[in-house]
Amino acid sequence: MDITQTFYDNMASQYDKLFLDWNATTQEQAVILNKIFNNNGFSTSAHILDCACGIGTQAIGLAALGYPVTASDISDGELVEAKSRAESQGVSIRFEHADFCALTDTFSEQFDIVIAMDNALPHMLTGEALETAVRSITGQIKQGGIFVASIRDYDSLLDSKPPYSPPYIHKTEKGQRVSFQTWVWNGDNYQLTQYIIDDEENLQIGKFVCEYRAIRREELTNLLLSSGCSQVIWKFPEESGFYQPIVIARK
Repeated sequence: MDITQTFYDNMASQYDKLFLDWNATTQEQAVILNKIFNNNGFSTSAHILDCACGIGTQAIGLAALGYPVTASDISDGELVEAKSRAESQGVSIRFEHADFCALTDTFSEQFDIVIAMDNALPHMLTGEALETAVRSITGQIKQGGIFVASIRDYDSLLDSKPPYSPPYIHKTEKGQRVSFQTWVWNGDNYQLTQYIIDDEENLQIGKFVCEYRAIRREELTNLLLSSGCSQVIWKFPEESGFYQPIVIARK
């Protein structure tokens, strides 16, 4: 099991603590993505593959809007959590264990829309690994379909290579929750340590370690174009309302 699987397996039961209100976030992000899909000519009849679904943050909200959603992830722990949350929300989603670097190993069909949100692609630690992932993902998109992904604004972050992210402090019924990350850089790669501190009746500290590679927008754009996409555009938070830059690539 690689470090990415271990990171998300260990975080699965804690991941929702990164949000002030995870349920509200699923609804808000679904509205944002639905607008993007509509603006690109798709309705709720479009078949969606969320190839990095995590605990279902986007998949569940989109299914609640009426989209037929298939959701996959490399982490069994997160898939278990996502299935449980989908059931509790009363939405129907097909879940599969799949590596987005080798989607044809799991899926024979293609989809109208494939998404990979929340900085999933930068888990590819080399240019070659990213190219493999992009070719795998675009191979599952129907002609005329789109790929939608979000990544951090690494074009800006690489200028300063900050050692940490600002903390989020959420009030809870019994105290407060603090979450933040430290980043140890090695070239364009960095080790991320996620801390989740529950300061309630008893102090509990969660620590989760993973690795990322900072991907510039030009690199990802060029890979998408060379992998069969005819158009690539970027939407930034001030325009989309999403918390990270979003890339939209049409095949």
